[in-house]
Formats: sequence, structure tokens, C-alpha cells
Amino acid sequence: MNQDQWRRRALWLSALTIAYNLVEGVVSMAFGWADDSIALFGFGADSFIEVASALLVLWKLLDHGNLARERKATLGIGWLFLALAAGMAGGALLQLMARHHPPTTVPGLVISALSLACMVFLWRAKRQAAQALDSATLEADAACSLACIQLSTVLFAGSLLFLLLPGLWWVDAAAALGLALLIGREGLGMVRAARSAAFTGGCGCGH
Repeated sequence: MNQDQWRRRALWLSALTIAYNLVEGVVSMAFGWADDSIALFGFGADSFIEVASALLVLWKLLDHGNLARERKATLGIGWLFLALAAGMAGGALLQLMARHHPPTTVPGLVISALSLACMVFLWRAKRQAAQALDSATLEADAACSLACIQLSTVLFAGSLLFLLLPGLWWVDAAAALGLALLIGREGLGMVRAARSAAFTGGCGCGH
């Protein structure tokens, strides 16, 4: 493919990322709320913040980006990630103290499995496009997809473990703490990237 074709492919991948995360966020938060699963609810909330990051990438690809505005937006998204991580960690600790657990983790298992399949495809496709276009922005966007893979893996492992061993009432809270750690790390990376003199825009993942 030539450069124009790769550029169109990159735009399509960014649009697909946004659409998928919107659906994933709504479904995950709905099931998480209904089943009292902090891990699944937080996973869904993270999807909406990822949408905002992906919109920054799409903006950059369309060459309408204003670096100062992108820096402020990325900084704001980073703080949202940190706030989400703190909220998830607090909720998980309260769940542990109350010895509370969701009635089932089947929704989390299904959603995380679908997310893994989709994000692995997007990660590989974005890396190919980044190499073809020699784009640091697309490389950073691919790193965001890799972070989503890590989140999905934690949710999948926690959901599967609780499904196989329901006596482990603390698994959902432990998965939520793991997700909070990963989300917090991503948020801290965004804040640091936005404050760096070398900031060039992109998804602001700190990569």
C-alpha cells in the first residue's frame, strides 16, 4: 500500500477503536452496576476515557491538532485516569472489608475475552501502520491498545478464577485493585508526558 492508503487505514483503525470502546464501556458499566462488580464497572469506565484518548489521536491524524490544546487535554485525561484508579482502589478495599463479592463473573469473562480478541487485532494493525507511516503518534496509539490488552487480561483472569473457584470471594476486589494499578500507571504516564517539554501529542500514554 502507498502512504495515502496507510493513512486511510490508520484513520479507520482509530475510528474502530472509538466505536468499540463506546460499546464496551456502556455494556461493561451496565453489567458491573447490575452485578456489583467493581472490576467490571471500572473496566467500563476506563473504556470511556480511552475514547477521549483515541479522539486525540484521530484529531492528530487529521492534522487539525493544536499542540497546546492537546497538552491540556492529555493532562486532563491523565488526571481522570488517576481519579478512576483511586476510586476503584477505594471501592475494592471497601469490598474486601465487607467480604462482599458479585453473584457471578460471567459477564466479565465474556467481555474481557471479546476485548482481548479485538485489542490484539488493533494493536498489531496499528503497529504495522505506524511502521509504514513512520508515525510516533500511531506508535503511541498502539501502546494504548497494548495497555487495554493488559487490563483485559487482568479482568479475564480474575473472572475466570472466581468462576472456577467461587469460594474465593475476594477475587473481584483483587482484580479491581490490579486494574486500578494499571490504570493509575497509565494516568501517571499521561500526566508526565503532557508536562514534558518533548510532548508531541498523540494518545498521551506516556510511551
